[in-house]
Amino acid sequence: MAKAKKTASPKNLPDANLLADLLKWAKAAGADSADTLYVHGESISVAQRLGRREKLESSEGRDLGLRVFVGKRQAFVSSTDFAPSALKTLAQRAVDMARAVPEDPVCGIAPEELLARAWPDLDLDDRGRPSARKLLGLVAEAEDAARAVKGVTNSEGAEAGWGRSSVMLAASNGFSGGYSRGGWSLSCSVVGGEGTGMERDYEWTSAVHFDDLMSPARVGRNAGKFAVRRLNPRKAQSARVPVVYDRRVAGGLIGHLSSAINGRAVARGTSFLKDKMGAKIFADGIRILDNPLRKRGLGSRPFDAEGLATKRLAVIDDGVLTTWLLDLAAARQLNLKPTGHASRGVSGPPSPSTSNFYLEKGELSVDELIGDIKSGLFITDLIGFGINGVTGDYSRGASGFWIEKGKLAWPVSGITVAGNLKDMFLKMTPASDLQFKGATNAPTVRIEGLTVAGS
Repeated sequence: MAKAKKTASPKNLPDANLLADLLKWAKAAGADSADTLYVHGESISVAQRLGRREKLESSEGRDLGLRVFVGKRQAFVSSTDFAPSALKTLAQRAVDMARAVPEDPVCGIAPEELLARAWPDLDLDDRGRPSARKLLGLVAEAEDAARAVKGVTNSEGAEAGWGRSSVMLAASNGFSGGYSRGGWSLSCSVVGGEGTGMERDYEWTSAVHFDDLMSPARVGRNAGKFAVRRLNPRKAQSARVPVVYDRRVAGGLIGHLSSAINGRAVARGTSFLKDKMGAKIFADGIRILDNPLRKRGLGSRPFDAEGLATKRLAVIDDGVLTTWLLDLAAARQLNLKPTGHASRGVSGPPSPSTSNFYLEKGELSVDELIGDIKSGLFITDLIGFGINGVTGDYSRGASGFWIEKGKLAWPVSGITVAGNLKDMFLKMTPASDLQFKGATNAPTVRIEGLTVAGS
């Protein structure tokens, strides 16, 4: 990790005096404490289908949010007008609103001893701003490569985008800091087959730096190959079998875990893991981490939305649940220390969220993971969202490939996979093919004994 330091403000951030003045005006209006969040966003996106441009969009905007506290009451206001007179009025309005709302016993600004004072350079912005021509070149190359795959008969198009978000947070407790994060994305979706036998599939890539993107030609080729291999699917027989989740969809299972260990859900009693702190909920050796300090990470952040320091956490260590994800309010509700997971926009309160959340890779290759399965299912696509966050009950529509004698035998579709996440977590085995393509990632995983229902 780079040596911690307080970095200079990115060029898209305002002079710190603007935020300091807003905090001063809030205090003068009667606030006991306050914090303010500035966000500047810019983006470009393009799309084409069958060689013809379908979209070319560009946007840019900035917003300023103010949160004020009057005793145990809080209020939020936001504005796109940065004139001093407008901001003075904004501050007074926020204080008036705070005086009129009910008390919130867990609200409050961060104590000074918890504030981040320095942070590492996470290399979150490659400083590039692409032309529309460059992005159009990416989608053309991707779609052309996909349509060149034998068996591809139509295209749903290719899309590319770039964006940059710059944020600055300042508070009356003395915190002040800002950073920028850039991002690039490219996707392609095509169709194989004819008539009622058509099947679609896709490929995508995203990265903070352009140089880390998958090549457009590979994105296209993968999309084409994925679509063609799904042709002529069969119906699977209902059975209780091992189910393997391809890494393209396995991250969703880890996403269900992040929702279940969110401190707000735990405090409300609406999580199926609410009484599992310190318990073994995964198999031996399983580690799941949240790492906001990962260089060039799509979910990285040097500090959280309340100005607290962020750090790498093993939320699952050797199968054991070690922590909840906590902002200040959730920590106060549960009588615990905050974990630096607050996230927020300009017009609402913070809430806990993950950063770079991932299941560590295992030791087996994908071939080894499925090699001893006599009969089972390999999932490449999931449909619908049948998850009960209170009980952990799980039911999703799926398609993919049937496994026979350790090999992918034929494509299947129109099936449902069901189980309970508490049992699924305990029976999960990861492969060695972890790839960071988003903010939540997992390698291919195998889960024993799920119910597969054919249609």
